Amino acid sequence: MPEQETLEQAKKDEQEGKAPSTQAGEFVREEVHHVREGKHGARSTKQAIAIGLSKARRAGVKLAAPRKGKASAQVRKKAQRDIRKGQASRKRKPSPARSRAISGALKREGRAAASPKSLARQARSTARARGPVARHKAAIKAVRTKGKTGLKLAARKAAQTRTSHRRAA
Repeated sequence: MPEQETLEQAKKDEQEGKAPSTQAGEFVREEVHHVREGKHGARSTKQAIAIGLSKARRAGVKLAAPRKGKASAQVRKKAQRDIRKGQASRKRKPSPARSRAISGALKREGRAAASPKSLARQARSTARARGPVARHKAAIKAVRTKGKTGLKLAARKAAQTRTSHRRAA
């Protein structure tokens, strides 16, 4: 069950007219925090994100299932099921045995999936998959929204990264 704070933030995002993916981001963020604070683990960064998206759909966020060819049939089917659960008027109580089994399995997983390094790697690989045009658009938007100070910091960070890479080679 998502925390009350997450539900409220997602509701606020919806009222502000933000995209469903932005609303779902709150649930993903919560999941990353859970892994970081040791509530449970995740096998991979992708799994942590998937758990967050599943929670978002079940909480009623109007996030569509992935299109054919974007994800496996199994993943699409699970997303459809989550959407239906989120629209149901009467929420059924989860099975305690199943709930315990899932918690136990996740507790046995590692915590590295939510590390900044893992999240950055995941973000980069996803951006690469989307292609150069999408990356360029994201960069242009970042320039618009960062402001002067943010741009200065980003440039300094980029320069720092370049010098450290040269030293390592």
